[in-house]
Amino acid sequence: MARNEYYNDDGTTDKEQCTRCGDAFLADHDDRLHCGRCGYTEWK
Repeated sequence: MARNEYYNDDGTTDKEQCTRCGDAFLADHDDRLHCGRCGYTEWK
């Protein structure tokens, strides 16, 4: 999926961004949110 497909027409997004990187989106897994760029993980 292209990065521009994550954004709505008004420029907002529903995806969470990484608190460490600030630019990467967090992947939504069953038990965690994970950043593929830096490895930051938030457990649900």
